[in-house]
Amino acid sequence: MAMMIKRVASTAARSLLSSSNSPFTRNLHASGGKKKIVGVFYKGNEYASMNPNFVGCVEGALGIREWLESQGHEYIVTDDKEGPDSVLEKHIPDLHVLISTPFHPAYVTAERIKKAKNLELLLTAGIGSDHIDLNAAAAAGLTVAEVTGSNVVSVAEDELLRILVLVRNFLPGYHQAVTGDWNVAGIAYRAYDLEGKTIGTVGAGRIGKLLLQRLKPFNCNLLYHDRLRIDPELEKQTGAKFEEDLDAMLPKCDVIVINTPLTDKTRGLFDKDRIAKCKKGVLIVNNARGAIMDTQAVADACSSGHIAGYSGDVWFPQPAPKDHPWRYMPNHAMTPHISGTTIDAQLRYAAGVKDMLERHFRGEDFPEQNYIVKEGQLASQYR
Repeated sequence: MAMMIKRVASTAARSLLSSSNSPFTRNLHASGGKKKIVGVFYKGNEYASMNPNFVGCVEGALGIREWLESQGHEYIVTDDKEGPDSVLEKHIPDLHVLISTPFHPAYVTAERIKKAKNLELLLTAGIGSDHIDLNAAAAAGLTVAEVTGSNVVSVAEDELLRILVLVRNFLPGYHQAVTGDWNVAGIAYRAYDLEGKTIGTVGAGRIGKLLLQRLKPFNCNLLYHDRLRIDPELEKQTGAKFEEDLDAMLPKCDVIVINTPLTDKTRGLFDKDRIAKCKKGVLIVNNARGAIMDTQAVADACSSGHIAGYSGDVWFPQPAPKDHPWRYMPNHAMTPHISGTTIDAQLRYAAGVKDMLERHFRGEDFPEQNYIVKEGQLASQYR
């Protein structure tokens, strides 16, 4: 998802920023000329040269290095993002543009915003704005925007994969093949068909809608909870039923898929009490954000069997530490954050990043649907 912070001074923001007491006092007006752009991505290492379209890594640099440097801009790319001695921290005070990715996020805190005196634009190549302190960005008069839809197909497909992996109890069979075992009973005792099962998505935005459409051919019972109902025609097409009350939906579901953004309201949404409201033996897929779940509550529920299987690619923090409880809980099918960074998705969000930069350099607005914070106001889903 590509997300961008561009300096925009609204009336309210100007008032705040002109105050000598404000930690964000600065000149928000971008000047022309040479820009210092820093990109923070994961390292491709030995895999970087194996695919010319592998642009989402440090070595690929989103495929925009030649273009940026031909215009006289300085482009620094690194994976070193944490701590006072990191490469990112070194460049925070004088960078103009920071590009990051949810797969290896550069956490943009209020303190970093305060230090970044020249910051004009912050982009995230991917979808999701939770690694940015949105309230601090709004208070500073910044604009946060995303390349909307850049990897929604990638994530929805991955969710379907994870549902099938859990429902069919795939992983024990794979491990048997690797270790030389052969124990059909050890797989079959908890392997099921997807047909006829009740699947509920918590959130039915772009990814949630795509998932419902992809689940339709499996003849499941489809439920969704969201703050808004989806289009009646799509409801009819998918057969999905709207559930206004989340807690009423949960015990109906054999599989729950998390498709809501991480906001102040959804952080820790699935704590011990809410997980207890789910059906015993529920399967949960979460490719949204790890912090929507209470980490220890999920691990405990997997250990007790209340959650029969948990799969996702999102953790908190990221990269996940080696002692993260989800690495060691039973019946999980976790991976690093990969669902939205397929080669196809990389090409889409790299193109979106370039488009956003071009618009920024020309002083043009972004597509309206891309804004998360504009002129000091958060988008409705984040309020």
